[in-house]
Amino acid sequence: MTNDCILQTQKLSKEFKGFVAVDRVDLSVRRGSIHALIGPNGAGKTTCFNLLTKFIRPSSGVILFNGVDITGDAPAQIARRGIIRSFQISAVFPHLSVLENVRVALQRKMGTSFCFWQAESTLHKLNDRALELLAAVDLESYAHTITVELSYGRKRALEIATTLAMDPELMLLDEPTQGMGLEDVDRIRQLIKKVAANRTVLMVEHNMSVVSSIADTITVLQRGATLAEGPYAEVSKNPAVIEAYMGSADTELVGAH
Repeated sequence: MTNDCILQTQKLSKEFKGFVAVDRVDLSVRRGSIHALIGPNGAGKTTCFNLLTKFIRPSSGVILFNGVDITGDAPAQIARRGIIRSFQISAVFPHLSVLENVRVALQRKMGTSFCFWQAESTLHKLNDRALELLAAVDLESYAHTITVELSYGRKRALEIATTLAMDPELMLLDEPTQGMGLEDVDRIRQLIKKVAANRTVLMVEHNMSVVSSIADTITVLQRGATLAEGPYAEVSKNPAVIEAYMGSADTELVGAH
């Protein structure tokens, strides 16, 4: 494994009672890049993510992070190593304020989230860092807003802030723009590009306009196996990829900008 490769899988596979969901996938994620995992519905993208974060265990194959074999690690060990999956590990509490949500995430990083007997004043020292994180996702002006009042896109931005509070080295984004209108999609697209400036991002994403505009490398999965890999300009012209997407209702590959 080379130094510029932060995450690598070797022949990663997952079988469920005879059904092969992930089939000998070799994945190489370059440090400091945005890497997108795409494919038609049922291609194995989410299963692949679940294998990387150890929500499920692989049937066979190896996962390397910074050159270390993490195949046998538990989910908590994975998180401690700096692999944080947004929208699943991040906790957003609807009836806390936006600032309080980020503060809770900072406490989790410090390992003090369950010290409920601490005086609230001891938490104020976290406010400066929480406000910095909110500024990073353009939510500083919403710091004292109750989270349930945020728009869907801004809730997603808050989830990214709580993920950033965990100080990830590798950030896994699971369909970050799903269910969003155009304005929110564009906000999240810009946000991902911004937070990826000093970390690595691996994302599953259906929206091809997002993928084509921000991903450095794209891996296309089909029926659990790698169909193609490379920059968008190259992958989008691959005849096998075009064929895989023909008639797929969830996305359109050709003609996306």
